[in-house]
Amino acid sequence: MLIFSTLFFMVLVATISYWYTRGTIDSADGFFLAGRSLGGTFIAGSLLLTNISAEQLIGLAGSAYAFNLSSMAWEVTAVIAIMISALILLPRYLASGMRTLPEFLGARFSSNIRVAISIIFLLAYGLITIPSVLYSGSIALLQIFFEDVDRVSSIVFTVVAIAIIGTVYANLGGLRAVAISDTVNGIGLLFFGLLIPILALRNIGEGSVAEGWILLTTAHPEKFNSIGSGTDPTPFLTIFTGMLFANLSYWGTNQYVIQRTLAAKSLAAGQKGVLLAGFFKLLIPFFVMVPGISAFYIYGDSLGTMDAAYPALVKEVLPNYLIGLFLAVLLGTVFSSFNSLLQSSATIVSLDLYKPGKASHVTDRDRIKVGQYTGLALMLLGICIAPLLLDAPEGLWQVIRKFSGFYNIPVVAIVIAAIFLKGASTKGVWSVLLFHLPAYTLITFIWDSGIHFVHWYGILFLIEISLLLIIRDRTQRTIMSRSTEVDLTPWRGRWPTVLALCFGILILYVLLSPLGIAR
Repeated sequence: MLIFSTLFFMVLVATISYWYTRGTIDSADGFFLAGRSLGGTFIAGSLLLTNISAEQLIGLAGSAYAFNLSSMAWEVTAVIAIMISALILLPRYLASGMRTLPEFLGARFSSNIRVAISIIFLLAYGLITIPSVLYSGSIALLQIFFEDVDRVSSIVFTVVAIAIIGTVYANLGGLRAVAISDTVNGIGLLFFGLLIPILALRNIGEGSVAEGWILLTTAHPEKFNSIGSGTDPTPFLTIFTGMLFANLSYWGTNQYVIQRTLAAKSLAAGQKGVLLAGFFKLLIPFFVMVPGISAFYIYGDSLGTMDAAYPALVKEVLPNYLIGLFLAVLLGTVFSSFNSLLQSSATIVSLDLYKPGKASHVTDRDRIKVGQYTGLALMLLGICIAPLLLDAPEGLWQVIRKFSGFYNIPVVAIVIAAIFLKGASTKGVWSVLLFHLPAYTLITFIWDSGIHFVHWYGILFLIEISLLLIIRDRTQRTIMSRSTEVDLTPWRGRWPTVLALCFGILILYVLLSPLGIAR
């Protein structure tokens, strides 16, 4: 029954995706940018699934299980970066006619910068993001559905299976197929995201959700504190130093995220999709982290590792008749993130590294093939690296955040300079890139400065912006708007939506603090 219901839902999603992508992937723009045809609903759904994968489910729930809600800052304050991306960055991106961020920076600085940023993204995806998605997806599947198996060999097998299936899907369907399947899976994710914490509270309250909530908040009010101390994974003050720049890097400059918005049929559709995705981020504390606290209430510290909290709770509370559907949705989240990474990597290689420009002898079919070979290469690299994440001592979430620091801060600093600093120069960009790698390696993995690595994000950002301000060239070219078929009329509902999102952030931080539940 488990396998049948899982396969049924996955085949249904694939069929819907195929139906809506017929005849749209023959051109390079059709394959890599969905023919610039995505509406707000598909963009929001795809962003939701691209962002929320097993690493979030396992990592954030594990953080709440072992500590408290301090790590929700990564999700909730990401809404600020989402708003900046929708209101400030996206209009400039679409007006430039860009297809990739390296192309945008290459037009602003030089072709060498375009190549350098392309390589940085490929290394980050191949060495950090893709392996973490494969590993976290494998851990979730094994711990929830197949616990009585040899752990190491099973992780390797599951990683390989997920990688192969995801690569086939991404290589055959292009970005539009990924976005449509993401939206359908997103409906399932919202359903289970709401259902699992309700079932957990019902379990704790012996049939009463309200009683379960009272018991949970009374027994462990300290777990509901979002104001992290210096000993927590995410101290509160990091919100005001490096976290904003890290989140802005993800939502505003990360190719595998912004590729959905670059495929928007209009600026209004792009802004609507991005801002609507922000509302789901505000639900993360309840959808993902309350289950982690519930697992602590039920199991105490007997699970051994924090990353086992979410899988253990799902097995405890989810009815057998829904297990197959949950497996399909969980696989959908993993495939979504994995496919998105392959798609973006293929786009970068095909458009930025493989004979960039409009060489007449390079056909769209050639670029699509190069992109497909890129996907295969990164799949193999991810398979090799993913098992090395086994038993990460600080938890999967914290490991991903630390290693992301190798590229996120310099990229966001360079993009901000490209847009707002007229004299920003190619030499300044090179100085930032050559400074950041050794500096971040030293302060994160060699020298224990006693300063949280997210604070270092903010410090490094200020240093690197200073370098871009000092090393300037008044003759450096600026980004010019190009004629584009995309309608650049802003979304009329953007400002009411922004106000609602700001209000949501404020309410969450008051409620989940010593002023509220955690008193």
